[in-house]
Amino acid sequence: MGILSLQEALLLAESTQLDLVEVSPTAVPPVCRIMDFGKFKYQQSKKLQEAKKKQVQVQLKEVKLRPKTDEHDLQFKIKHVRRFLEEGNKAKISVVFRGREITHMELGQAALDKFVNELQDIALIEVRPKMEGRNMYIIVSPKIKSK
Repeated sequence: MGILSLQEALLLAESTQLDLVEVSPTAVPPVCRIMDFGKFKYQQSKKLQEAKKKQVQVQLKEVKLRPKTDEHDLQFKIKHVRRFLEEGNKAKISVVFRGREITHMELGQAALDKFVNELQDIALIEVRPKMEGRNMYIIVSPKIKSK
């Protein structure tokens, strides 16, 4: 509409039964727009909801095992972790040591190494094997697929 005085712009907005909304207050002269402000706010909230809907939150799923976990049980848990990674989640694989098992940490390390070897085609190791109290764990995340 060009440059108008404040009174002219307010009269024009009132005659069309719309609102005079200041878009850019720092510009010289300030830029204003004649619009239905309620409708504008509603559309903004809808855009925000749509953006939130498309967001993906990555979860950290945990699988616990023991140093003496049998081969079949390990394969079963590997299958679970594979499914977690395919869904786009991260996985934490923990080996829990009880009692005197803590003296044979190499058994827990071997179990974690087996997991890493089985999942190396779809997983990246995010956190190398770490001891925390009586637990040894690693965190794996899915590999980024190239399109």
